[in-house]
Amino acid sequence: MNAELNDKQLAAAPPLPDDGLPAPRRYVAVAAVSLGTIVTAVDGTIVNVALPTLARELQVQPSAAVMIITVYQLVLMMTLLPFSALGQRLGYRATFQYGLMTYVAATLSCFVARSLPFLIFVRAIQALGAAAVLSVVSALIRNIYPFARLGRGLSFNTVIAASAASFAPTVGGALLAVARWPWLFATVAPFGLLAVLLGRKSLPDGERRDEPFDTLGATMCAATFGLGVVGLESAVHGDWPAVSVALVAASLALGIVFVRRESRQPLPVLPVDLLRVKHIALPCIGSLAAYVSMTIMMVSLPFRLQQQFHFTPAAAGAVLVPLPLVSVIVAPASGLLSDRIPAGLLGGVGMVIGFVGMLCLAFLPAPPTQIDILWRVAVCGLGFGMFFSPNARQVVGAAPAARAAAAGALFSTIRGAGQTLGATAIAALLAFGIGTDPTPGVAAAALALIAGVCSFAALRPTS
Repeated sequence: MNAELNDKQLAAAPPLPDDGLPAPRRYVAVAAVSLGTIVTAVDGTIVNVALPTLARELQVQPSAAVMIITVYQLVLMMTLLPFSALGQRLGYRATFQYGLMTYVAATLSCFVARSLPFLIFVRAIQALGAAAVLSVVSALIRNIYPFARLGRGLSFNTVIAASAASFAPTVGGALLAVARWPWLFATVAPFGLLAVLLGRKSLPDGERRDEPFDTLGATMCAATFGLGVVGLESAVHGDWPAVSVALVAASLALGIVFVRRESRQPLPVLPVDLLRVKHIALPCIGSLAAYVSMTIMMVSLPFRLQQQFHFTPAAAGAVLVPLPLVSVIVAPASGLLSDRIPAGLLGGVGMVIGFVGMLCLAFLPAPPTQIDILWRVAVCGLGFGMFFSPNARQVVGAAPAARAAAAGALFSTIRGAGQTLGATAIAALLAFGIGTDPTPGVAAAALALIAGVCSFAALRPTS
């Protein structure tokens, strides 16, 4: 595909030749993708509840045990885009299948882990497998569902991922009560193997490209994101400022060179060809702003409730439940509507609601009751639930079918970047002593408004 992709070319790009898979193959393919999504989502968050246990049994400091999570997230962000480029050459089915098999093999290796370094190595391999799976999920969904039902397919997968991630810590706590920590990882292995078996003949392969894989571009992509994330994490954890600044500066410098190089490639690892298009670039900017906004709210509110209003940790956690709960309920309906109503309109309205909810949270009454907080958090959940499914449809639906993997991987990378930037922003606000007042809420509200403006600005029929 020519790198000079533009709005007219996108508008002229035809839908999939077969307009999705025929039934019953479509249902088997949906089951395979859903199981793969559940496996990666559950194992990505279930370990959180086991960190104290892992620190005790592996005889390391709790701060060191957090590396089990950090390394997983870092490798995932570094490799999503390179794997999407590889998927366009190997085929979507092969990339998904090999990724799942790698993930399951690494998961079973946890049973022989007796030290933190080996467990971190296993988690890095898990992240590679997860990146391969997640890099092609959106492309598979676009090939599986008829184009007229793309919003339904994306919203269903979003709900599957969000539900699995939300309930994983609870399931993990229950498992730890009756089994040792390796079983937290191993319990998902059968589901991964079932997904591989179901996907063997049901998953579509997509259009393969014959161009050689851009190894240098993939390396530059991984290094750009890796240096940036490590630099930000270094700053958050109070390391020597000069090192943090040097790492972030190196990431920015390499990123500039990387983007310039990618703009000249016929099939870039970083999809700059897609980012030149308004109907893709604006939803991506909006998605980044929305994820930063949500992370700021989710991370800052417990600090504020405990330090300013003297809530217990349990009470502070309980009042956050409406956000994922309402989002999971609203997202499917929003995704279904995005097949009939312009996705930009739905996403924009959702972020206006989110903006109102964030402002209401910023200016809580003193002292607030649980009801005061619960309804405000529920309003935020309503707004974000309305936004994310149509936002994903804007990006994946506007991209040509041959570039769906790149669009989906870009979307996943933006999510990780938004969560990282949001956590870093809160750490900075707390360091300046303004992390427990209305400032984070106002900042989150402003970012939600930016996301809404981007969604409205990218309005186009049926996208």
